[in-house]
Amino acid sequence: MLHTTLSPFLFISLLLFPSNVIGRAPSGPWDQFNYAPDSKSVQPVSIHSTHGTVTSSTSHRTLHAGGNAVVGDVTLRGAGSWVALDFGVEVGGLISMTFPSSGAGDPSASLSLSFTESPMFIRPTSSDDSSFPFAGTNYDGVLPLPSPLPNGLWTQPAFSLRGGFRYLTVVLTKGTGPITFGNVTCSISFMPHVQDLRDYNGYFYASDKTFWDPDFLTKVWYAGAYTVQTNTVPLNTGRMVPFAPQGTWANNATLGVAGPIIVDGDMGIAVPTQFVSTFDLLPTRNALSTMFAAINPKTGALPESGPPLSQQGSDTYHAWTLIGTYNYYLFSGDEDWLKQVWSNYTIAVRFLEGKVDSDIGLMDVTGLRDWARLGGGGINAEGNALLFKVLETASELASYLNLTDLSAAYARNASSIKDKFNEVFWVESVGMYRDNATTTMCPQDANSLAVLYNLTGSTEKDKRVSTGLQANWNNLGPVPPELPDTISPFISGFELQAHFIAGNDDVALDLMRRTWGYMLYTELSVQSTLLEGFTGNGSLAYRYYRGYNNDPAYTSHAHGWSSGPTSALTFYVLGLTVTSPEGRTWQVAPHLEGGVDGAEGGFSTGLGWFGAKWVWDGENITVTIEAPSGTTGVAELRGRRWNLAGGVTHTIVG
Repeated sequence: MLHTTLSPFLFISLLLFPSNVIGRAPSGPWDQFNYAPDSKSVQPVSIHSTHGTVTSSTSHRTLHAGGNAVVGDVTLRGAGSWVALDFGVEVGGLISMTFPSSGAGDPSASLSLSFTESPMFIRPTSSDDSSFPFAGTNYDGVLPLPSPLPNGLWTQPAFSLRGGFRYLTVVLTKGTGPITFGNVTCSISFMPHVQDLRDYNGYFYASDKTFWDPDFLTKVWYAGAYTVQTNTVPLNTGRMVPFAPQGTWANNATLGVAGPIIVDGDMGIAVPTQFVSTFDLLPTRNALSTMFAAINPKTGALPESGPPLSQQGSDTYHAWTLIGTYNYYLFSGDEDWLKQVWSNYTIAVRFLEGKVDSDIGLMDVTGLRDWARLGGGGINAEGNALLFKVLETASELASYLNLTDLSAAYARNASSIKDKFNEVFWVESVGMYRDNATTTMCPQDANSLAVLYNLTGSTEKDKRVSTGLQANWNNLGPVPPELPDTISPFISGFELQAHFIAGNDDVALDLMRRTWGYMLYTELSVQSTLLEGFTGNGSLAYRYYRGYNNDPAYTSHAHGWSSGPTSALTFYVLGLTVTSPEGRTWQVAPHLEGGVDGAEGGFSTGLGWFGAKWVWDGENITVTIEAPSGTTGVAELRGRRWNLAGGVTHTIVG
């Protein structure tokens, strides 16, 4: 409980900070929780399991600190023998291994490789399914090595790259052996433009006084950051479409107009994660450029996904691309790029505005492809919440380009959508928004977005929605009524923010511990990156009845849209945000409840370093703030507000 009778004080330390410098975040105890490997050539850290006759030159199941190689030469004897090697964290790329000439004890022998993220799918006969969800869970099959086996170094062909795995299983598929191999490495393919994967421009550090692991909040921040890194890939490493035949896979398709490019993320969650952690926004710019390049020049429709899949027909994904345009510009200040895409951007906004029903005053959603939710068509709350955000951010972007009349027009249209949204969807007796005009179901997505985007217009409504959303929870998190038996970290990432905005910090952190705590610690996961989703009882059969053909081996273990806690911890718990492009203006407003008595962290933009630290001792709160010269900001704490200038250290005690 805050003691509001205390008097706050402000101190200014005359310590100047460099501007226009983007550099590595400060080092500290948080570095030990960074999941990114310290080299782009990684080796297994242990042998997970074996079958048949397997011998190794190192101790079985021995783990060594620092990610150094601990698996020496391995010898397989007898057809069907195999060894599962554990890289310790999610990795992705091309495997290399050496075959000493003395190891070719059986010239008729052959080997194959299988790749998996979850230990529950370690098996000699198939990899995780990555090409197509298949009820048998064995669509991809294995990768056979050349036969006869080579002497010396062998490297996996580029087309057969695996984008994500933790476990590599090497199987003696034919012959009796013995076959010896060693020096197994994975050359990491993601983040091709960055040599040092641990070179973050931001950091976060806090101790959780409630959860069983006090380092959970720091760990989940870094897990989200690393997840988005693994989703940042070279241009020519896309899943081939049409899909490879069963028993094979191919990952050598072109993904867009330029690389590197972000995949398996979204523009509402993954981009803020990039911003607060690595400040690696180039892949987002390339992804957005790809979408605008594929716009329908007649209608203004944007594709749901980039090439090679290039799916069409999603009004909500169309909206996310436009919201992502705003996010990218807010974080980067890249005005040259914004001007390049502006014509297509405005046509794309007009496409959604053209779907507004003139009688009802809300968008009629006809492009039904979405995050897998059921329903969503017609006069739908989720779609109209996104349209409101598109128009609101379009107004801001137009103002930054000094297009005053256009900015005002977008703002008027946004205001109209907001009024009609509350008139049509708000259910006073329930204290939530309904999905559409013909149902009583109150969805997780629209209600979370309504609070996040301030469609509610009042703190009272925010709190009522926050309370109503909790009715969907089980012990692992929210089960949305619009997609039963599913927990979606994507939509839950918006709910997480909604609880913070409603002032229910303890509820937000409870949600984080349930949903993301499960993902990070369950033995079903890779325990370093974040699941695409899971079922209400925690199984990996995400979307088993909704397009994924009951195939738990298809669920991704590294999906950027699940990284919501990374930006939420920075923006709300730490309380540090930018309020105009690049942080020319900024805000510090820490959330002080929920089992946390201090936090520190920060991020960089093109203007320089932004940092904050706060400590609550039960009586007083001390907040220290750093920002670049030439910027201005606001600190909000316990009902008080300060206007601050960058370039010096500010310390507020209250």
